[in-house]
Amino acid sequence: MLPTDNRLRRREDFATAVRRGRRAGRPLLVVHFRNVAPDPHAAGGSVPPARAGFVVSKAVGNAVTRNKVRRRLRHLVRDRLDRLPAGSLVVVRALPGAGDASHDELARDLDTALRRLLGEVPHTEGQGRAPR
Repeated sequence: MLPTDNRLRRREDFATAVRRGRRAGRPLLVVHFRNVAPDPHAAGGSVPPARAGFVVSKAVGNAVTRNKVRRRLRHLVRDRLDRLPAGSLVVVRALPGAGDASHDELARDLDTALRRLLGEVPHTEGQGRAPR
């Protein structure tokens, strides 16, 4: 289970991550990432932890399938929280193929997307095409 402090709950937080953040798309999911830099002049001086939220629409499958996908994604993100910068917002949106995907396939797509968003793998435009 994802710790309470690491969950996105408010609509505004989801909107911030999706509209103002960067995204990396994979065949099974899309990851939206927003690194919210803490205000050094804010009272308290504490930096909020990285927080994650999940969007699993009816296109993924029936309620049982959607909940299974959501549980798998929560588990996968929980194991990767230490890689995320403090204060960052992550929204993982499952695509229709996620309902039929295995745990390992979801993990592979999530890892690839996070590596791209965190700058560990440079994003190249026009992947698969020969350079001109």
